[in-house]
Amino acid sequence: MPLLLGGLGIGTTEFVMMGLLQDIASDLHITIPEAGHLISAYALGVVVGAPLLVMMSVKHPPKKILLFLMLIFTVFNALSAFSPGPVTLLMARFFAGLPHGAFFGVGSVVASRLADKGKQAQAIAVMFSGLTIANLVMVPIGTWIGHHLLWRYTFGLVAVIGLMTLLAIKLWLPALPANENADAKKEMEVLKNPQAWLVIAITAVGTGGMFAWISYISPLMTDVSHFSADSVSWIMVLAGLGMIVGNLIGGRLADRFQPVYTCAGLLLCMALTLLSIHYFSGIQFVSLFLTFLTGALSMMIAAPIQILMINTSGDAEMLGAALIQAAFNVGNSLGAFLGGLPIVMGYGFTYPVVVGACMAVVGVGFAIRLIKMQQPPLNIIPAPTTTYSSPPTPAD
Repeated sequence: MPLLLGGLGIGTTEFVMMGLLQDIASDLHITIPEAGHLISAYALGVVVGAPLLVMMSVKHPPKKILLFLMLIFTVFNALSAFSPGPVTLLMARFFAGLPHGAFFGVGSVVASRLADKGKQAQAIAVMFSGLTIANLVMVPIGTWIGHHLLWRYTFGLVAVIGLMTLLAIKLWLPALPANENADAKKEMEVLKNPQAWLVIAITAVGTGGMFAWISYISPLMTDVSHFSADSVSWIMVLAGLGMIVGNLIGGRLADRFQPVYTCAGLLLCMALTLLSIHYFSGIQFVSLFLTFLTGALSMMIAAPIQILMINTSGDAEMLGAALIQAAFNVGNSLGAFLGGLPIVMGYGFTYPVVVGACMAVVGVGFAIRLIKMQQPPLNIIPAPTTTYSSPPTPAD
């Protein structure tokens, strides 16, 4: 429950900003592109904070680390609610993003340690279910509050969730001991591991394909599938429902099969689904089904990729798990940027998903390379050589 609550707050503050841009821009007298910098500031905070905060706190018990991270999260979301101007809000958003990756990284390690053997990925999936519930419930509520009341109240609500998470961690999370073998220098060893870099590449490039889809889902649904603009919010709820289902399935898959094979299979399914969106989005009921399916696949990979990184990182499991969250945010930016290129070049709104499918296929390629690296070398024993001698020559 404490980790789920943390995921709920983090998911809300990350994704609700997309729905509040117009309200914030109007209230602070800035343009919508300028307000968009608030999204980038949060993402930058995630990328910077994930390795930095883990490295600073690696010798401390996980419970104390999580309390510290959630305190930062709560304080700067509260400051976001009271920011007098765009510069202050930009800084608050950056600092609010710092604990994001570290919280999920440390939380993943805690969840896997507390889980029964063979159910580690399912435990991590429960934590990530906070993200999916945020997309399904809290983001629409926060957007409604911003539209009809005041956007500042939404960030105040996030701060309240942060306080509830602090209390839940304090009361209910078991006090696990610190890793006695951990130190900053050892944690950095993960960056010398080529397999860890492959997992990061799978995440940043492979899952970036999903962001190439969801970044442009609104014009895809209105201009290609011919839904009304008012229907888009309900379509996003459908995608959020798919994320909840996919997250739970992904945890079970990662516990049953090797995580690297699970990731490769899911990315291949993602590529095929994105191509299906390209060809069949003109049919409304098919478009809705594919929206649900893509949402499911996007979160189905979350627990497997986290377990894969924990297994690959050795004693640097916390830093490795946190780096995956940074990689997800790199994938977010990369997918949105590359997915927008076909639109800039004059192609239709079905072409970002083609870019996304290509990114997913590249992710499959990285996964195959990782599978080959993890396979033990074959010990080939040479066959014994037989020496043949000529029969003795009979004496005269």
